[in-house]
Amino acid sequence: MFTVIRNAWKIADLRKKMLFTLFIILVFRIGSAIPVPYIDSSFIQALFASNSSSILVYLNMLTGGALAQATVFALSISPYINASIIIQLLTVGIPALERLSKSGDEGRKKLAQYTRYLTVGLSLLTGFGYYKLLQSYGAVVEKGFFPGLVIVLTFTAGSCFLMWLAEKVADYGIGNGISILLFAGIVSRLPAELINFFNTNIWLFVGVVVGMLLLTVLTVYFNDAERRISVQYAKRVVGRKQYGGQAQNLPIKVLTTGVLPVIFASAIVSIPGTISSFVHVAEGGFWSKFFNIFSYTHPVYGIIEFLLIIFFGYFYAAVQFNPVEIANNIKNNGGFVTGIRPGKPTSDYISKIMSKVILIGSFYLGLVAVIPMIFARYFGAGLALGGTSLLIVVGVALETVAQIESQMLMRHYKSFLE
Repeated sequence: MFTVIRNAWKIADLRKKMLFTLFIILVFRIGSAIPVPYIDSSFIQALFASNSSSILVYLNMLTGGALAQATVFALSISPYINASIIIQLLTVGIPALERLSKSGDEGRKKLAQYTRYLTVGLSLLTGFGYYKLLQSYGAVVEKGFFPGLVIVLTFTAGSCFLMWLAEKVADYGIGNGISILLFAGIVSRLPAELINFFNTNIWLFVGVVVGMLLLTVLTVYFNDAERRISVQYAKRVVGRKQYGGQAQNLPIKVLTTGVLPVIFASAIVSIPGTISSFVHVAEGGFWSKFFNIFSYTHPVYGIIEFLLIIFFGYFYAAVQFNPVEIANNIKNNGGFVTGIRPGKPTSDYISKIMSKVILIGSFYLGLVAVIPMIFARYFGAGLALGGTSLLIVVGVALETVAQIESQMLMRHYKSFLE
């Protein structure tokens, strides 16, 4: 990985993209330290101390500590992630949006615009909820309409600005903008969390470090794992030259969708826990029991996240890959899957293989995300350094390096052609 980065640094175009991405991360970290006016952050420490086992600690990890300090970027990129999930789900269910998604660049620009509008709405809603939460704990030092308006609009503006930064990373930088910002937030909190484990219990610290290393190795292994489908191409004579006649492999990666299912599943399942932090309910009532099952260490929380990861694994695989189109491309190029007839039998065979491979990859992602929850439930640790966080870090690093390699390869081909 370091060799790839070093070689990419020597290329002027890639060096500019890498520097631009680092600049965006720097802006993100600076914004995460700028406090919102009319808020006393010392009161927020009591809030997070009293909710040490809730989803707030995990959300604070994703924001790089900005949520606990009530800074400009306290909402982080979460509203943009939720808006993207909603729009993509609606694209499947609403024919008009589905037609837009298939109408080329103009349609995708329209959907992106709808996602931005929805992000603003979700940011306003989430910002207002967080403001009411801070107000209930006495963190808002000035009462009144104007201070509340300033606080909510500042939270909203910070989230929308991060949305803009994420899109700029996709346009001018390296990697996926959403993933890069999540990566920066998590990594910025890792040293403090490790030091906390070290000061609490040395053996717990050793266990966490060993678990992180093991998880990193397994994630790299699963990221490189793939199922190869043998494709045989018939011989063709064009002019005086003969083409085809060789066997090739159609690779299907086990982690086809990367860490996106984990990111989206975590965002969805954390919504009830976030709402429970914004409202006050009577102890022992229905809503108290309902919100309790969505606490990080509750078994139902882990089961729901596990199932959502599998669902989003299949969902994004269906969006990215069309077995019928793949089978038609193989047939049009004079190829066939060994032992399978061209056409519909080939597409059915590819769909069957993809279903099994995606199930294995999604099952692994879900398992890694749930095991630290079990550890946190019985040992009272491992919340912020959960498997989801480390999966995001490792997955984003691998995806970014893979994108750098592909751009380096593309550049070599362009130089060769020119």
